[in-house]
Amino acid sequence: MALRFIGVDPNTPDTGSPTIWVDEEDDCIVIQGWRITDEATLSEIRATGPIPDHETVLKIPRRMAPFLREVSG
Repeated sequence: MALRFIGVDPNTPDTGSPTIWVDEEDDCIVIQGWRITDEATLSEIRATGPIPDHETVLKIPRRMAPFLREVSG
């Protein structure tokens, strides 16, 4: 895996999370974010379909959208 660092949330103390990378080998976006534990939110997500055991749903702040734009080109 060849990760290229894109950015960390500028409002996060200690520059720990959320963070975004691009995997240069398979062209995927890698996101470290806040685990969603709120059952109401998870229920809304599951209303569109199940979350497979091998997947997760992450939450990042809207202010990180510029990092996602950088990944897309």
